Amino acid sequence: MASKKKKRIINSFKYLFLIMGSFVMIVPFIWMISTSFKGTSEIFTFPPIWIPKEPTLRGYVRLLTNNRMPFLAFFKNSFIITLIVVTTQVFTSACAGYAFAKLKFKGRKIIFIGYLATMMIPVHATLVPTFMVMKQLGLIDTHAALILPNIVSAFGTFLLKQFFETVPQSLVEAAKMDGATPGRVFISIALPLSKPSLATLAIFVMLSTWNDYIRPLIFLNTLNKYTLPLGLALLNGTFTTDWAVLMAGTTLAVVPVLIAYILAQDYFVKGVMLSGIK
Repeated sequence: MASKKKKRIINSFKYLFLIMGSFVMIVPFIWMISTSFKGTSEIFTFPPIWIPKEPTLRGYVRLLTNNRMPFLAFFKNSFIITLIVVTTQVFTSACAGYAFAKLKFKGRKIIFIGYLATMMIPVHATLVPTFMVMKQLGLIDTHAALILPNIVSAFGTFLLKQFFETVPQSLVEAAKMDGATPGRVFISIALPLSKPSLATLAIFVMLSTWNDYIRPLIFLNTLNKYTLPLGLALLNGTFTTDWAVLMAGTTLAVVPVLIAYILAQDYFVKGVMLSGIK
């Protein structure tokens, strides 16, 4: 009886801690949405006003009708780049992960260790070499400079390799006995079983690409080619900032990420559990 009471108290503290953590995480998000609907006078009111007394769409209207700040072009650029990077990186990671997990070839372990070793190199250390390569290829100030270096991923390969190793070898051998080629086994057996892990990787890649700021800042020069993070940075003025407009832009930038996560939430949870990174 005492042990049950003690366990109940411990669980209560755990839930309290989780609730407090959730509150800390969600407050800035609520404040962002609230501010995007406020007038200038309500933004700096103290104590803070969480629900605008006079809600207005002024911030959204000014954001979308500002000819000097093509927000819709920024949104479109980020969407296209993210879609291409997610699609290609998930595909290449799936192919490489399956090869390392199920195919037998000489030097497989050594190659995989070398592949993982690249994860130890900070991203910022590769910016200068990448810039030089893109310059030699004539891709500076193009979206290709943001796409090509990201079509492969050591992390994605590692993540999917961990999952493919859990696929029963008996399934692979049975398919081979029926005359299936390695490609057919990969497409017909491995990929359908790996949907949770593919969704997990897709969300990770989407978040990193959608929120990437440093690489677009380095590779892009033309305003109409900017991505959302660069566009939002421009909304933060040198001397003054229209906070309603900035929060409206930030809110719209968060919406696609939320939609993607909500749609893939079940797959994401399963993928994390099955890929050995829980």
